[in-house]
Order: sequence, then C-alpha cells, then structure tokens
Amino acid sequence: MNDHSAEPQTGNQIVSHLLDQLRRHPKRVVFTEGEDIRVIRAAARLVREQVVAPILLGDRERIRSLAAKHDVPMTFIHTIDPPKASDFTLFCQRVSNMARYRGSSLGDPADIVSRPHYFGALMAQYGQVDAIVGGNRALPAAFFRALLHTIKPMPEVPKIFGVSLLIAPHLKHVGGSGILLLADTGLIPNPTVEELAAIAIDTGKLAMHFLGRRPLVAMLSHSTHGSAATPDALRVAASASLAKDFAMRNFIDIGIEGEVQADVALDPSAAETKLPGSEARPSADVLVFPNLDAAHISLKLLEHVAGAQSYGRLIRGLARPAAQVPRTATEETIFGTAAAIAVEAIKFHQLYPEGEV
Repeated sequence: MNDHSAEPQTGNQIVSHLLDQLRRHPKRVVFTEGEDIRVIRAAARLVREQVVAPILLGDRERIRSLAAKHDVPMTFIHTIDPPKASDFTLFCQRVSNMARYRGSSLGDPADIVSRPHYFGALMAQYGQVDAIVGGNRALPAAFFRALLHTIKPMPEVPKIFGVSLLIAPHLKHVGGSGILLLADTGLIPNPTVEELAAIAIDTGKLAMHFLGRRPLVAMLSHSTHGSAATPDALRVAASASLAKDFAMRNFIDIGIEGEVQADVALDPSAAETKLPGSEARPSADVLVFPNLDAAHISLKLLEHVAGAQSYGRLIRGLARPAAQVPRTATEETIFGTAAAIAVEAIKFHQLYPEGEV
C-alpha cells in the first residue's frame, strides 16, 4: 500500500503534531540571544504550551526589564549571563582542553566562553541542554562558527549543512502535507556528488521523522532525466543515483527522484506531461538544490513573495541538535524553530541515550 495515499495533514496539524510529541517528551532549549523581545515572547509561549523549558542567554536584568515592559511573564524561563554563570570556569577549562587536543587555539578561553553563542554551544555539547537556537541578532557566520568550533560532527555526514522547514498549506503543490524541507540553504556553496547524495539521505530521514511516513525527495536541476546534458545536470543525476543506491543497500525507506525540474518535483500534472508513461507521483516533501545560491534564493522567494512560514534552518551533521533563525525572524518563526529542533532532540535521545556519538 502506498504511504502517500493517506489524507494529507495541514500545516497547522503538523505544528500540532510537533507540540503533541513535545508534551510527551519536553526538552530544554537554549536561546543564545535572549535580549530580544521576539525570543522572550516565543519562550513564554513554549512554556504556556508545556513543550520546552527555555533558557535565555544575556544580561538577566535587561531580559527581565524587557519582559516587564511588554507584559510577558517570565515564569519557568531561566536566564543565564555567561560571564556570571557557575559553569564559566569549567567551560573555560574545556575550551583550553579542546585547543590542546586540536593543536590550535581559538583565543583567550575566558573571552570565548563569555560569548553567548559559544556558551550555548558548550551547554549543548556537554548535555546541559537538549538543543540550541541562535542567529536572531547576529550574522549567520558568527553563530555557525561557534557551533563548528564547539560541537562534535556526526561521522556519517561528510559536511555540515542546513535544512529549512517551510509550512505553506495555502500554496498548491507544497509537499504532500503542506510542509516542505529545503536543503542545503545555508552552508555548502557548491556540493560535490557525494555531498549532494548525503544531503538527500539525511534530509529524507529528517522528513520521515517529522511526517511519520515515507517521504519523497526530489534532487533539483534545470534538467529532467537527461533533457539537458550539462555538467551540472549530470552532477545532480549522479548524486541521485548514488543516494538511491545507498538508501536501497541500507534499507532506508525514502523515495528519491532526480535529476528533475522544480515543476516535475512539485506538480503531478507537470510530471505526467514531462515524464509520459511514468507512475503517478505525489508532490515532493524534500527539495535538494544543486547549489547554495539556488537554495537560498528559492527560500527567500517562498517566504517573502509566496508567504510560506519558515521554521528556521536546522543544522545537520552536528552531534547535538542546533538551529539558526534569520535576523528578520518573527516570533512565530522563533517559536516554530524551537519546537522543530526540540522534536529533533527527541530522536537524538532515542538514538544516543547516553549522549555520545
């Protein structure tokens, strides 16, 4: 029986599904830039929904003053000012140990640990929180740098990449459930064949976790099944073949299609026209882009022109769940991103109950 025959869920139902999972398995999430009313409001909502125990980094008095000014309750919202934290000295020692182990120096340990991004990443790495969210007031490079320097990589993912989670039930052909995952929208400028295949496999597994069914992954190009034999199209076709072979050999139940154009991936009628004689197919749940430019431009157009709701960028390939939100993020984006990465933390704890990779 085709898993796609089930009645699709709406975007709101997907969010409700995430929250229901978290009520059964609530998680601790640290926000690295807590002196932001959007973060404070999102944290209060997470508490109200009884899904996340939020920890806000920053000056305690500024955060509480900002919350009071906007009448936001701080009940069950924990705040930590990194230089004044009880673990500050311990984290400084651990940063020193990291430098000796790697044979390089990040700089003065006290200066490093006092930075909220690094402090939050250290909290995640050493199990004091289940997930980390940041980027709402900083350049993405600053947040990514802290994660890459502090959190261990996952051995099965060759390079760190980002997955953007979009919900747009009001748009036609947006995934089989009104939810769409885009990769890589943040980190690898021009992925190799092997990197594209790894992105497809890992994002497909992530989609399966969120959707609770077999997802369809489309590997995008300007070509569909050899309609243009350019080097870029051949690269995507090779990565799709590699990903399919890996999924089959490892019994990973995800559908992978490529290389295909975006209309073929999302519109079943376009697929029927351009691939005559092929089986009927649903809209793709995951879009894997050939390069960072294509992915990032598509993400911004879907957000700012088509009105899709973005739930941040989930950072894949790290040994701890992490997510980045843009500086333009709304309260809803921050709330949804925290919920999504906390749900990802549920899977992490199931796979690695001792916290080790």
